[in-house]
Amino acid sequence: MSESGKPEASGVIAATAMFIEVLVVGIGAFAALVGCVSAVAGYSNMQKVAPILASTPVSGAALAFSYALGIAIDRAADFLLTPHRRRLRSRYFSSNVAYSLARRTVADSPHIAAMADYARSRMRICRGWVLNSLLLSVAFILLISRFPVQDRALLIAATAVMGGLFVVGFYAAWMNITVTGYKKLSQQTSDIQANVPSQGSGVTAST
Repeated sequence: MSESGKPEASGVIAATAMFIEVLVVGIGAFAALVGCVSAVAGYSNMQKVAPILASTPVSGAALAFSYALGIAIDRAADFLLTPHRRRLRSRYFSSNVAYSLARRTVADSPHIAAMADYARSRMRICRGWVLNSLLLSVAFILLISRFPVQDRALLIAATAVMGGLFVVGFYAAWMNITVTGYKKLSQQTSDIQANVPSQGSGVTAST
């Protein structure tokens, strides 16, 4: 089987996965934004513009805007969680140089690299939805406060509790995936480095 097409195919798959990740995060952020705007506009005004918002051109523009929002939310969530991520990484790597070296070491193993990419994909989605959960909670509370609903106080309390649970849940998932990724990377790097001298020809050990 020819190897010439693999790097290009791998790049296409990675780009597609990244697009989907950003869109998944962006759709949640867009929903929160629409909720906040709707709360400000009010119930009667939103009834008037609802048919326009449901049109195909607006839906297409919303999808494109969701992608842009996804990038912004991903960067914002990464900025907020970076100090904690660095503390988690310091458990397994003494410096940024050691971490970069470890990633380069396992990059030659396609299976390990693919698994690492998958883990990072899940981590980025959970990271983005930590922030999305908070934004959606705020949006729903504003909507409940502004729109004509029954049991408003109960709904606001329930939304706040559910939003808090989602924030904690996505944060816990992000932390678990992040710690597991650093731990596996450290172990795999040690295994590869330990096996290199015994290979003679420099071929990495199979995984």
